[in-house]
Amino acid sequence: MPMPVSTWVEVDLDRFACNLRAIRRHIGPKREVLLVAKADAYGHGSADMAAAAEREGVTQLGVATLLEGMQLRRSGSRLPIMAMSPLLAGEIPEAVQHQVDPTVCDLGFARALSDEAVHAGRAVRFHVEVDTGMGRAGVDLQEAEAFVAEACALPGLRLASVYTHFPDADAADLSFAHEQTGRFQSLLERLEARGLRPPRVHAANSAGTVNLPDALFDWVRVGLIAYGLHPSRDEARPALAPVMSFRSRLVQVRDLPAGTHVSYARTHTTARPTRMGVVPVGYGHGYSWLLSNRGHMLVGGRRVPILGRVTMDLTMVDVTDVPGVAVGDEVVLFGEQGGVSLPVEEVAAGSETLAYEILCTIGKRVTRLYIRADQPVRVSTLIGERADWSPSVTDYLRRRDAAATEA
Repeated sequence: MPMPVSTWVEVDLDRFACNLRAIRRHIGPKREVLLVAKADAYGHGSADMAAAAEREGVTQLGVATLLEGMQLRRSGSRLPIMAMSPLLAGEIPEAVQHQVDPTVCDLGFARALSDEAVHAGRAVRFHVEVDTGMGRAGVDLQEAEAFVAEACALPGLRLASVYTHFPDADAADLSFAHEQTGRFQSLLERLEARGLRPPRVHAANSAGTVNLPDALFDWVRVGLIAYGLHPSRDEARPALAPVMSFRSRLVQVRDLPAGTHVSYARTHTTARPTRMGVVPVGYGHGYSWLLSNRGHMLVGGRRVPILGRVTMDLTMVDVTDVPGVAVGDEVVLFGEQGGVSLPVEEVAAGSETLAYEILCTIGKRVTRLYIRADQPVRVSTLIGERADWSPSVTDYLRRRDAAATEA
C-alpha cells in the first residue's frame, strides 16, 4: 500500500524516550526534568510529547503562554505546568482555573494573583525568575531578595521555584555563565539566611545542562536536547538522537533539456539534460525560501541539489544521478535515508537561522506521524486524526525498513 500522504514529519517516540533517559543519567537521580513544551514542543506536538514525557517520569512541563498551558490541560496532561514568560493580569483567572502556574516578576501582578487565589479558595503556585544577566524578563537581581519575601507574604500564594536563565551557556567562553551561577547562588544563600528557602531552584537550559554541572540545581529545563539536538557547545555529549524527520514524496519527474529555466525569476538554468523531481513542499509548509538554489534533499539515499527558487507549495530538485527515480519516491528534507544523514542543523545553516526555528516553523498543513516500536501510534492531519491511514502507514514503514536493511 502506498503512503497515504505526500508530505509529513515523523516523530519517533522511542528516540524521545531514549533522549530523556540519557538526560536523567547525566543529571543523576536527585534532580528532576522539566520538559520545555512551548511552541508546540518545538514543532513536535505538545500534547503527544507531554504524554510521552510523563510516561518517562518527567515531573514538570514548561510553556510560554497561557493558551499553550490550557491546550495541554485539554489534552489530558496532569503534570504541573509552568508559564515561563510573563502573563498579563487579565490572564490570571484562566491561569488559576487551569492550573497554569505563572512566572511572577511584578508585585502588582503578584497582588492580583493573590486576590484571585483567595477568591478561588485554594493556594496558587507561582515561580520567580531572577535576571542574573539574561537581560530579558525577570526580577532584577538587586531587588530579588525583597521581592521574593514580599510575594511569599501574600495570602493564597505558594512559591514553587526560583530560577534564572543563561543567554550563552553554549558559548566558547563560559565565563559569563559561571559568573551568573555565582550571583544566583549568592542570592539563594541570602534568601536562606532570611528563612526563604525555595522548594525548587533551577537555572540550566539544555546548554546549561550539558555544559555547567554547577548549575544543575533541582530541575533542568530541557528542550533542544530532549528533542535530540546538541547545543553548539556540548561538554557532556549525552547519547542523543533526533526525534523528528521531515519527509515528502516526488509528485512529478520531468526530463528537461539543457538551457531550461526552473522556477520563479528564472534563477536557475539547466547546464545539461536534467531529470528534475518536483517535491510538494515549499515555504507554505515552513521550508525556507533561503534554501533556493543552495539547499539539498535526499532521494534514493543520495543528496540532490535544489533547483531554482523554493516556492510556496513546490520545490524542484535535480535527480539526474539517482537511478530508477520515479513518482512516489520518498524525499527527506532533514533526517536519514539509506544510511545517509541530512541534519536539521545543515538545513538551518542554509536557511541562515537556528535549528530551533526550523523545527518550530513547520506548518500545520504538514501531517504529523507519531511512531513507537516502528509502528504508527497516531496520524494527525490538518483535518484531524486519520486512524484509517494506519494500515497504509504501517505497510509503508515496513517496506521502507526492509529496503534499508537490504541496503
